[in-house]
Amino acid sequence: MNTLWLIPIAAYLLGSIPFGYLIVKMGNGSDVRGAGSGNIGATNVTRVAGKGAGLATLLLDIGKGYLAVWLAMLWSHGNIRWMMAAGVAVVLGHTFSCWLRFRGGKGVATGLGVFLAVAWQAVLATLLVWLVVVAFWRYISLGSVVAAAALPILVYLFYAPGHAPPLAVSFGSVAVAIIVIFKHRENIARLIAGTESRLKRKS
Repeated sequence: MNTLWLIPIAAYLLGSIPFGYLIVKMGNGSDVRGAGSGNIGATNVTRVAGKGAGLATLLLDIGKGYLAVWLAMLWSHGNIRWMMAAGVAVVLGHTFSCWLRFRGGKGVATGLGVFLAVAWQAVLATLLVWLVVVAFWRYISLGSVVAAAALPILVYLFYAPGHAPPLAVSFGSVAVAIIVIFKHRENIARLIAGTESRLKRKS
């Protein structure tokens, strides 16, 4: 019996685990969605519950992205199509969690976890893009949007240098980038309006 079709379903359910929400709920009993930006990701968890909670959220969100692809690799005996299906599904699970009425995070950390398992060099380059944008303009959201837009290009360049990656990898990286950018649509509107919050410079 072919059970490979279960891979994206399992990946979606894994991605749906709202670690940020659970960490804050277990820590101080509050709902992280009702504070700060209302997001369940590491940035807002840090604002609401501190750096330790934010770091734990970041690592767990990255981890579930990596784990989904790694398990798909084992399940499918290294079939990159099923690995990328799992990668897109786990990001969808994180951003549209079935446990949170199909709301969730913005997919940045989970997406990084996915591509750590697929093309880690592209992840390092993407992080560099993020750091440069944030350092110059001091908008975390802008860094995330620009890095997401750059991801498909960087994956294309670093997946197999000198060779085009499989179409599943290219389409998967574009799909993840679109999801992340879509989830930042409110941030983009605030950036255009000039009302987005900036990182404060340390004196």
